[in-house]
Amino acid sequence: MNKSVLAIIEPDVFPGDVASRASWLATQYGCDLELLLCDPMLTQFGDSFIAANEAQQLADGIRQTQLEIIDGIAASVSSSKLNIATTVLHDRSMADAIISKAKDCDPTFVVKGTSFHSRADRATFTYTDWRLIRKIKCPVWLVKSHEWKEHPVIVGAVDPTHQHDPKAIIDQKIVDAGKTLATMTSGKLLLLHTYQRLVEIGSRAMKATNPIKLPIDEIDKHVRESHRHQLDAFATENNIALGDVHQLPGRTHEILPSFARAHGADIVIMGAIARTGLKRLVLGSTAERVLDHLPCDILLVRED
Repeated sequence: MNKSVLAIIEPDVFPGDVASRASWLATQYGCDLELLLCDPMLTQFGDSFIAANEAQQLADGIRQTQLEIIDGIAASVSSSKLNIATTVLHDRSMADAIISKAKDCDPTFVVKGTSFHSRADRATFTYTDWRLIRKIKCPVWLVKSHEWKEHPVIVGAVDPTHQHDPKAIIDQKIVDAGKTLATMTSGKLLLLHTYQRLVEIGSRAMKATNPIKLPIDEIDKHVRESHRHQLDAFATENNIALGDVHQLPGRTHEILPSFARAHGADIVIMGAIARTGLKRLVLGSTAERVLDHLPCDILLVRED
């Protein structure tokens, strides 16, 4: 049985773009395509209400409309090279339904549209996209309504210091995915690494330890050069031209969206590192912080 690309179709989150991106991926990777329409509208009807004749007719009409929507989307991306299956899910907990489906079919990619999440959604950690990032083990491709250039720009966000990834598994997955996409599309892969400067931390430390002065500039220079050395070595190992390798001071969630806009990125590839318990909640995730602010698609890869 072929591997599949699982595309999550939501009627109100540019379903055509999602289906188009997913069908392209399925074709490129030699996968089947499964379109999963997630629409919990029928859960609005309780058992007692659904028994009424008028309500039953309404529910049947909704089901028919859902089938017409998913069949129409399938027809729009149909080709002789693709085996396409369609499914409609009515579960109210869309995230749980998608996670369960992904576990059952073990897809090569899960592809889903993403739109702005309110502050309340982000604060409660309940919105669907973030739950998928946390729970699904295969790469998750989040699509934004953005037309790719003929030769797309691919940005890989890496951390050669391996602060949270001692074995460098994530960075290598990011680069491998980026190089594969660049080859498929004749696109350009850029690497970006950000590092935290010590000036602000050092200023507070000097106040606390006055009159002792800390050599902040020297420390900062050492950190910058050390990070750059590791970054260049990693790029050289992967045959990436150093002119395509960038290092910038600042926090990743603040720098990455600006960098993506400035370089016309079509997709940003990031790592999603699994954490458990309180540590995960305290540390949060760069992926979560940049999700709403990146102007392009996002591909999240995970540890094995």
